[in-house]
Amino acid sequence: MISDETAYRRYLDGEQKAADLLVEKYGTPLTLYINGYLKDMNEAEDLMIEAFARIFAKERPVKGAGAFQAYLYKTARNLALRHLKKHRLRFQHFDELDFEPQSDVLADTELFRRERSRQLYDALEKLKAEYREALYLVYFEGMSYRAAAAVMHKSEGQITKLVYRGKQSLKAILEQEGFTYADE
Repeated sequence: MISDETAYRRYLDGEQKAADLLVEKYGTPLTLYINGYLKDMNEAEDLMIEAFARIFAKERPVKGAGAFQAYLYKTARNLALRHLKKHRLRFQHFDELDFEPQSDVLADTELFRRERSRQLYDALEKLKAEYREALYLVYFEGMSYRAAAAVMHKSEGQITKLVYRGKQSLKAILEQEGFTYADE
């Protein structure tokens, strides 16, 4: 599989399929990320398309592993923040994940997993916005601390602290709500 940066370069060289690969890879996760700000899936989809359009419209500086993803998310974040400012909305929460049991045998396990996910997302909602965003970028989107720093306009050290403090706060919230860990 080719890197994002190589696909982007190929798109700039005229290969439309390279752009399609990038949109297919990042379209849904980017829409969900934007929706975490807007809490409006239709607007989030529009801003996802606009983020790609801005990157594809003219060449952007995307050199190095993870640079395309970081630049894309940074663009989307800026669009979402501008949209919120324009519409005077505030950061709300991430969508609940819907899980479907794969078989009757797994139904109880799937219900347990769904409940744990709900607890996690409820706890994430109680975190400071900076903690929530840093954790989301690093753990849900799989970004490096450096890429998350670029998206959030922070230093890598600041992201390290936000992730650490976010995990500590999340753990405290979960324990306060009676969450039990699998290894206990």
